[in-house]
Amino acid sequence: MNQINRVAIVGGTHGNEFTGAYLIQKFAQFPDLITRPSFETVTLLANPNAFAVGRRYIEKDLNRCFLKQYLQDSTLSSYEELQAKSIQNTLASTVDKADFILDLHSTTANMGLTIILVNSHPLNLKLAAYLSQINPLVRVYRCSFKSVEENPFVNSLCELGFAIEVGPIAQGILKATLFQQTQELVYRILDYLERFNLGEIPSTKETLILYDHLSVVDYPKKQDGTIFGMIHPELQDKDYQALNPREPIFLTFDDKTIVYEGTSTVWPIFINEAAYYEKGIAMCLTQRQQINILEC
Repeated sequence: MNQINRVAIVGGTHGNEFTGAYLIQKFAQFPDLITRPSFETVTLLANPNAFAVGRRYIEKDLNRCFLKQYLQDSTLSSYEELQAKSIQNTLASTVDKADFILDLHSTTANMGLTIILVNSHPLNLKLAAYLSQINPLVRVYRCSFKSVEENPFVNSLCELGFAIEVGPIAQGILKATLFQQTQELVYRILDYLERFNLGEIPSTKETLILYDHLSVVDYPKKQDGTIFGMIHPELQDKDYQALNPREPIFLTFDDKTIVYEGTSTVWPIFINEAAYYEKGIAMCLTQRQQINILEC
């Protein structure tokens, strides 16, 4: 990639995540805020119907509708499935293809400012390293897919780009601090891409701390699928903090502690995310590692 010509900022992929959706509205009203000389910046409210009613989705999670097989299946006709195909036409068509996609999300989990990488393209890694360098609150979660075909997220439409996940914030509300922090990250990303086009990539530290996805953990459930426990108080809000074997992970409704049975230390994230109850995910487990950016 020698030149980035078109950057897409996407918000409202989930209709009840207001930070990204309202930032998109602000940028649409004040386009000069996201205008940079060397490339075009476009905005997209991804799920307008869900946003209008303050729900995560109407029929199906839009951010799970971008598998290549789904996009090519003409029989799929739910609102979100059709919306995904429309977004593909908007952002991935030959004529108006986006070179970089930034997808804005928020979470009820204590994730702070998180960059979510879906691949390890060198530019994505170097940009993530730069953001974590200028803002120590930024963390980088990598849930890489083996191929684009396996990636169900909006960011599957473009090799360059990632999601920003901010929290904790309840669904369907705005917090000025998180709104401003997300907005500032967007500006710094656009500035970085501008300098990239000019051949003036900002220098970064040599290494980057990554939290690599390992697995997901479900809540304790009975055979009929009923939950009989919750996140243990000692783990609640401890996203990105080390969880060691035999440490508390769940507390049952009859006040019994369930401990982490793994054999090595992990770093949980998305702890007690409200939207993940339906997905059977109490938290995601990650491995913390340091990589050399200069080798990317």
